[in-house]
Amino acid sequence: MKGYKVINFDIHPDERGKLTAVSEMQEIPFEIKRIYYTWDMPKEAIRGGHAHKNLEEVMVCLHGSCDFVLDDGKEKVTVTLDKPNKGLYVSAHLWRHFTNFSSDCVVILIASDYFHPEDHVKDYNEFLQIRATDAE
Repeated sequence: MKGYKVINFDIHPDERGKLTAVSEMQEIPFEIKRIYYTWDMPKEAIRGGHAHKNLEEVMVCLHGSCDFVLDDGKEKVTVTLDKPNKGLYVSAHLWRHFTNFSSDCVVILIASDYFHPEDHVKDYNEFLQIRATDAE
């Protein structure tokens, strides 16, 4: 499946602990416009459940673990995030949701644009129509 990749960020350890730094247009492959985070989710909760027309995101599980399920309309892939130096880049036009949250899960999401409700595709059949148009 195209449109996503796992990013392993560099770790800079010393006697004081570990540091990981990310920069836009370097580890994050776009200009950063928005950062938001989720926490205190029940294990079985489902977050996301949509695609974007234009937005790109990088997700990082800063603490705990969760699963991201990505869907291009033909194939589904599950990516587990469980380390704070591991990010998941997701392009536009991929359906996504995340679930299977550990009790201590904290996820930060780094986005290429500000929140625009019209960029969200929340109907799966509409998403499939957009994907079919992309393939033409």
